[in-house]
Amino acid sequence: MSGTSADFKIVREDRSTGGTYIARSPGKPDAIMTFSRAGEHIIIIDHTLVPEELGGRGIGKALVEYMVKDVRERGLKIVPLCPFTRATLEKHPEWQDILRDPF
Repeated sequence: MSGTSADFKIVREDRSTGGTYIARSPGKPDAIMTFSRAGEHIIIIDHTLVPEELGGRGIGKALVEYMVKDVRERGLKIVPLCPFTRATLEKHPEWQDILRDPF
């Protein structure tokens, strides 16, 4: 799965214990959201980092939105340990179906 905007493209990279959602923009640093696996159907969103020079462009929210679509398609649930991700999900009740334990 990949997502795009006029300025950046989002991809998921998997590892055996977790992975990363990455927003890439040519000539700019990457914005990232990391996750760990907590079983076959649960991932823990650990951290979201948007470099300062990319701030204010909605890239953090785009990472969360991309992750929501991705985990829905894969039939997963999440635990949002990352404060940014948790706060963003709290603002969007329509995305909370992916939570392992609803707010």
